[in-house]
Amino acid sequence: MDNRRVMLGAESLLPGNGGICRVARLVGKVLAEEEGAGLLGADAIALNDDVVPGGEFRLPAVRAMGGSRARFVVGMAVGAVGHTHFIYDFAGMARAHCRVPFLRRPMMVYLHGIEVWGEESARRIAVARRAQALVVNSAYTLGRAERDHGRFEVRPRVCWLATESDEASSVVADGGGPPTVMILARMDADGGYKGHRELIAAWPAVVGAVGDARLVIVGRGPGMEVIAKLVGESPVAGNIEMKGFVPDGELDRLWGRTAVFAMPSRGEGFGLVYIEAMRHGIPVIASVHDAAPEVNVDGETGYNVDLDRDGGGLAERVIYLLRNREVAAEMGRNGQRRWQEHFRYSAFRGRFRELLGDFLR
Repeated sequence: MDNRRVMLGAESLLPGNGGICRVARLVGKVLAEEEGAGLLGADAIALNDDVVPGGEFRLPAVRAMGGSRARFVVGMAVGAVGHTHFIYDFAGMARAHCRVPFLRRPMMVYLHGIEVWGEESARRIAVARRAQALVVNSAYTLGRAERDHGRFEVRPRVCWLATESDEASSVVADGGGPPTVMILARMDADGGYKGHRELIAAWPAVVGAVGDARLVIVGRGPGMEVIAKLVGESPVAGNIEMKGFVPDGELDRLWGRTAVFAMPSRGEGFGLVYIEAMRHGIPVIASVHDAAPEVNVDGETGYNVDLDRDGGGLAERVIYLLRNREVAAEMGRNGQRRWQEHFRYSAFRGRFRELLGDFLR
């Protein structure tokens, strides 16, 4: 093993803690494999974890800081003594990077969507500008960040995210029950960010055409009451089900009953749930307003609708796929092939290893 030693500073390394957690786990898995091959040394510190993650995630030394920002900052400073390079899973975490001159080390920062957009992200952008290497989850994220803040001096390089596994879903569609559309997303405070409002508004038209069509809403968040109120006021409330949080075992069963995955969001920096739907062989309905078109190919793996044009035909697209099961199945197969090529773990590993090699050199 050479003398390069990398420290990963992460918000969380435990599964199920959101998109940024997925980034940390993907990067950590690559670092663990590189260490196992004797190519570098690697450790990690997780700010918000109370326990060290297990399973496939393996690094020799992972410390969980239990949410203590002070301990995290100290850990980063102490880590600068024995590590040559630092990687942060998003720009907010990089604020803890040690700036003492004789302990200053090169850092790589991963940039995501909303955290680097808008005026409120100026402090995170300022931290990112101090990095020696910048990685961004999509070309859309980069373009929007630079429209808001100007070009970066260090040119960010796009590295799409992925699932943590190379295995396609083993869930088999049960073929029974009503035709089901699922949205799986966090509910923001006003209920409008991920497309819940648009789907609920479209559902009377969907039910008018496909009488037994069901909309299943999975997830939780500060906007749950807002969404529940919209559902309760819908004339087809009986065809809409709010599931709240769903554990992995039950979620697999829901994927098996889902004909179409729909999340016409306006603010995805990448959209991990789209590739999860693709892994399950399910067609995707997203929007043209964010990074979704980089992931979901319109007319091939699903549709991307323009919500600013009379709903963009959202209801019509849903109705078409529910009525034309063979078309939906073919789009699902196309999506699974696209996932296999671009969005499974080994595809991410190939992309990130190239960036990591350049950073360490």
